[in-house]
Order: sequence, then C-alpha cells, then structure tokens
Amino acid sequence: MPAPLVSFAGDSSLTNRGFHEVRVKSRQKLTPGMVRVTFTGAGLSDLEVTGIGDEYLRLFFADPKTGRTVLPEIGEDGSWNWPEGGEKPHSEPYTVRRFDAEAAEMDIDFVVHEGGIASEWAQAAEPGMAMTITNPHGLYELPGDARWQILVCDATGLPAAARLLEQAPSHVQSRVIVEVAGADHEQVLALSADDSVTWLHGSGNGVGPGRLEEALRLLPIPATPGYIWSAGEQKSMRAIRRYLRHELKLPSHRYKVVGYWIDKLDAWQSGWDALDTSIREKIDAAWASDRDREDVRDEVEATLEKHGL
Repeated sequence: MPAPLVSFAGDSSLTNRGFHEVRVKSRQKLTPGMVRVTFTGAGLSDLEVTGIGDEYLRLFFADPKTGRTVLPEIGEDGSWNWPEGGEKPHSEPYTVRRFDAEAAEMDIDFVVHEGGIASEWAQAAEPGMAMTITNPHGLYELPGDARWQILVCDATGLPAAARLLEQAPSHVQSRVIVEVAGADHEQVLALSADDSVTWLHGSGNGVGPGRLEEALRLLPIPATPGYIWSAGEQKSMRAIRRYLRHELKLPSHRYKVVGYWIDKLDAWQSGWDALDTSIREKIDAAWASDRDREDVRDEVEATLEKHGL
C-alpha cells in the first residue's frame, strides 16, 4: 500500500523554498548491493538540476507513523532554520543517477545495507510513495584542458562514477577503480575503447579494510593535464587526498575527493560528541572562515585524526 500523502509545515509553496515533492514510479534491483528507485511527478519540472555527473540532492523521509514531513526554511546564506516544536525528519544526500526532463523521471541508486533508513525505504518502495527532495549540487569540475580522468570510488560512489563516464567528453580517457563487496556487485559501465576499469572485491564497503588508495598508487599518472575524482568512505578518502595533495602535489583544481559516508558512524559520533567544546568550535570557525578550503581541510582532518576520528 502506498505511503500516505506527505503534509508540510509552514509555507505550502515548496518550490519557492527549494523543495520538491516527487513520487515513486518503480523500483529495480540492480545487484545484490544496489536498488534503483525511479521518481516522477510535477515536482521534477521545477527541479534546478546542474547536469553535473556527480550532482546530489537531499531526500527527506516522512515520519512513518504520521506521513508528515517538517521542513526547514532555507536562509539566504544556505542555513536551515527549523520551526519550533517540529521534529526534524531523517534526511540523507544521494546522487542523481539519471534525470530525464522530457519524461519527468529521475533515478536514484541506493546501496543496500542493514540498519539504514534510506536503504530499507528503497528496498520497500512502491509506486505512489511520496518523497521530498532539494535542488541538486555538483562537485565534479573537469578542467577544460584535461585529456584524461581517473575515477575512484566504493559502492556509494558508483552511481556518480557511472554517470560521469556516460557524460565524459570523447577526447578524455577514463580509468576507473571501483571497490565493491563481490563480483556480483559489478555493473556494466559506459567504457569507450580507450577506457579501463579495475574492480576490487571483498574490501571496503564495511566488509573489510579499503584498498582504493593502494590501487590508485599503482596507476601511473600521465604527464598530460588531467583530473582525479574520488568518492567513498571518509577515512579512505582522506588517505587518497593526502596522496594527491601532499605526495603528488596536484593543484586543487586537478582533483576532487569527497567523503560520502563514515564507517562505524555511531562510534565516530560518540567520539565527536566527546570532543572538548573548544575543539569543535575551532573546527566550525575554520570552515566558516574565508581561508583556502584545502588548507582548512588539511587542518580539520589533522585535528580529527589526532582525536581518533
């Protein structure tokens, strides 16, 4: 039975507030580790897509008991202001795997795992179920002179990597490293004759130590201009970023490294909550400053690692 209609607190003009209501059209199991949900609805006609291959948006999940979703007001600076007395809904960022404006369809691929609210919702999604989404934002920035790109990810980054391959300029050679739980989790990727993909099985993804950094180090880096994009578990991404920034000394416009999730999140959150307030305030102040983002990230990551985070 479809979930009840979502009701919204405050202003009913969702689009003007940066939110859009969509509905499930279908669900498809891609692999044992990935489920695709196709959304449709009038809300997609107002969606401000970027067209960037790794663009992501936030999903807001309705309260399963009431079907109600309380949404924040978005300030001019992008801050979220929640109405008093309203319980914040569960929300998570997800990659837009495919967007078809003409057909009014959008695909989002969900990694299957135990205990995840989004994962469980996706595995049970039925046509007609409602979802609230935000406008998407992209991070991938291929330099205009790039002749090659290296895409590195675990299962959570696979939807973005697959779309980036589909949209890659014909003159750009792509080399891809993907870490998944097993061979049956592989997907068919849009590779040209000059492209290559390396699949790593049985590591990372919460099943074992990650091997993405090790695999990336084995790849020769061409002398010609290029770009490296990487997405996955936070600590694995830190190691890759250190390699690119501090060992290869690539300028910041030649790479993008994004932490999509945190392994053992409950333990990490407990560690974060246990930090002295002054340390958390210093981290927040660093991010709020106008300093170079990569310098700030160096500082923040060093602080987190010092405290076991």
